[in-house]
Amino acid sequence: MAYRNFLPSARATNIILVLGGFALGWAIYMRYALVEQSAIGLACRGMETMTCETREMVITLYGYSVFGIAAIALAVLQFIRPSVPLFTAALMATAIGVVMYNNNLSALAAGLLLISFARPWRGATA
Repeated sequence: MAYRNFLPSARATNIILVLGGFALGWAIYMRYALVEQSAIGLACRGMETMTCETREMVITLYGYSVFGIAAIALAVLQFIRPSVPLFTAALMATAIGVVMYNNNLSALAAGLLLISFARPWRGATA
């Protein structure tokens, strides 16, 4: 079986860009519209709306570095066994982690994602 370096097709690249942009946009919205706004924090005291619960969940996940841990775990899996869905999930987790204060682990995950392009891949042979 022929091996070549990991490189998604044009269609897969478009899907990766859309999902990565969605994850980045969601993270930016969560950080700047909900988490950092002190007015939202004051309004959420004692309230149990979906927005306030989502805000609290994101703050709790940030405290445990879940975004960075997920990004590095997915990037390591992508580095070991490259695949397009795994790359997409790792890219989304990395984008969220970089925006949501888990910079160290997410930056390492981004580096691993870049290195994964040099890995042999048993995808469509060219």
